[in-house]
Amino acid sequence: MRPFYLEQFGNASSIHHYGQHARAAVEKARASVAALVNARPAEIVFTSGGTEADNLGIFGLVQRGDHVVTSTIEHSAVMNSCKRLEQMGCEVTYVPVGASGEIYAGNVEAALRPNTRLISIMMANNETGVIQPVEAIGKIAQEVDVFFHTDAVQAAGKVPIDVQKIACDALSISGHKIHAPQGTGALYIKKGTLIQPQIYGGSHERQRRAGTENLPGIVGLGKAAEISKRWLESGGPAEMSAMRDRLQDTILSAMEDVGVNGLGAPRVPNTTNLWFDHIEGEALVIALDLKGLAVSSGAACSSGAIEPSHVLLAMGLPHQRARASIRISLGKQTTNDDIDFAIKVIPETVARLREISPVYQKVAADSRR
Repeated sequence: MRPFYLEQFGNASSIHHYGQHARAAVEKARASVAALVNARPAEIVFTSGGTEADNLGIFGLVQRGDHVVTSTIEHSAVMNSCKRLEQMGCEVTYVPVGASGEIYAGNVEAALRPNTRLISIMMANNETGVIQPVEAIGKIAQEVDVFFHTDAVQAAGKVPIDVQKIACDALSISGHKIHAPQGTGALYIKKGTLIQPQIYGGSHERQRRAGTENLPGIVGLGKAAEISKRWLESGGPAEMSAMRDRLQDTILSAMEDVGVNGLGAPRVPNTTNLWFDHIEGEALVIALDLKGLAVSSGAACSSGAIEPSHVLLAMGLPHQRARASIRISLGKQTTNDDIDFAIKVIPETVARLREISPVYQKVAADSRR
């Protein structure tokens, strides 16, 4: 990215050689992102991130009076878009999930109506990491000739993605989830799918998203896509899964009143979501942060929210257990030493918080009687 910040400032829409050099860099990145999801380069539209990609993939395919099917565990970028659709005169059905956090494809099919125009179901949940049956849902959408959009922000770069197998019409990814710069993303739009732009101006991105391209960011996204593809093909997911499983299994064996949200369901390799009864998740996040370990109590986009995670509540967790849950995410730079540190610090910190918890003290006293 450095040359495009410091030396090469060409506008990719200009015909002089500075602009054409920039255009070549954009198109190289487009090809790299397309290869990550097995798409054609012309099917990739660059955006400012996953949220914009979700918005384009939803509002660009739906009109007033249409019916949309989504789920109760979607990211806020999709959930709030669907709420806005309802305000605009559309109908939205929110399909429930099971206790494991999985969506049953049959429930998606049962929710279809004659005026259904779009199904939007995420590929992997951003809080639990649970992978959804998007191939089965894509087949359903194909059979009834309904658009299918999937938010693959949490899946891209962590598990293989093939838009041909998924049979989706639109798929969203976010740059920073694959170690590209924040503020970059892309939407795959299947060839022949007419989509209404949400940003108007010039004819950039084949008239699907106006605005001068974020040249350094796009170059970074393309490079990150190349690195992610190599990582996927060289056994990276298995190694990351092993570290994740060692972390959660050691914690489960070392403590009482702890469990995994989504255990038993297929999950992306980097995510585990643990509940610790008798404490507050937010307090644990703060206490661990003071020790140098960064975790979250839900989606980062919802940090500071007082209400428990809508995802965990949708899975049937009681409010108190949902509030006592944290998400732990691994990155490609995570080492076994990092896992050792987390295994040491988390039980110690939970034990200390329980010592000062009146609820836990009462439970402990009752168990001794």
